[in-house]
Amino acid sequence: MYKVLVINPGATSTKIAVYEDEKEIFSKTIYHSTEEISKFNKVSEQYEFRKNTILNALEEAGFPIDSFSAIVGRGGLLKPLSGGTYLVNDKMVEDLIERPRAEHASNLGALIAKDIASSIGVPAYIVDPVCVDEFEPIARISGLPEIERESLSHALNLKAMAKRYAKEIGKNYEELNLVVVHLGSGISVSAHRNGRMIDVNDASSEGPFAPERSGSVPERALVKLCYSGKYTAKQMEKKIFGEGGMYAYLGTRDAREVEKMIEEGNEQAKLIYEAMAYQVAKEIGAVSTVLKGKIDAIIIGGALAYSSMFTSWIKERVSFISKIVLYPGSDEMKALALGALRVLRGEEEPNIYK
Repeated sequence: MYKVLVINPGATSTKIAVYEDEKEIFSKTIYHSTEEISKFNKVSEQYEFRKNTILNALEEAGFPIDSFSAIVGRGGLLKPLSGGTYLVNDKMVEDLIERPRAEHASNLGALIAKDIASSIGVPAYIVDPVCVDEFEPIARISGLPEIERESLSHALNLKAMAKRYAKEIGKNYEELNLVVVHLGSGISVSAHRNGRMIDVNDASSEGPFAPERSGSVPERALVKLCYSGKYTAKQMEKKIFGEGGMYAYLGTRDAREVEKMIEEGNEQAKLIYEAMAYQVAKEIGAVSTVLKGKIDAIIIGGALAYSSMFTSWIKERVSFISKIVLYPGSDEMKALALGALRVLRGEEEPNIYK
């Protein structure tokens, strides 16, 4: 039996879980106040503080730190990587501290995992980080030579859903063509062919608008807005990522609040909410062409997949393409644990970060 500690850092919280093989036996969300986080100039500087909160939580719960077979953390914004489980090595730690692609809480997962694992002599891993990039050259062309399309997505959940579906139908992920969608605060719509995610919208700046992200917006109008003198570069970044999308129109990021507004007769709320589903359906149609229409299933997950209202609007527009499978929510903790277990059991080799 293997015991795995899973670490998933977020902006103001750190989720941890303990797995004995596939079974979760403990989980906790550790919340961090704005005052605690604001003391640090860079995300990487938080890792010692967060590590200590994790160790304290494990001690309170009665888990000796030396009882773990491996430590696995959420992967961060590293250079582009193929999917899979990666051994956290010194080069990865160096890049996350000295050369992160962006400041993001997920960068802490590997740093904390490596530190704890080293102290007890076990391996540390990350699994399918947000920077998973399996694009073919044709998918990288943007329309401007100065800008290349990037693969930044909810890769962990996208890959986990694809593998879950393959297992449920008794096939290998590598045998299938799938369209896989994550509906969260950001939205990723991806094309998977023979075990590789060959195209996906950059969930921070492309594709459908989302509960707090603007998605693709008319470019010339955006350029004019940037140079209007009304907003700083930082304010524009917020308008696109964090305060865009559904939030910009309706003042809330919570789909439950929007559905209540719709039930109370708010026509604007219905228009915006349905428009978001409309744009998701359009993106599903777009990535279906990447797979030339040969699609075994359309898989939809994430928090918004719990909404029958929202998913029904998507289904009515794309059900002609392929069958639709719903996996509401996002079981990222289990996906991380399973990635580590596959390596511990010898079912796959760990990737080495170079």
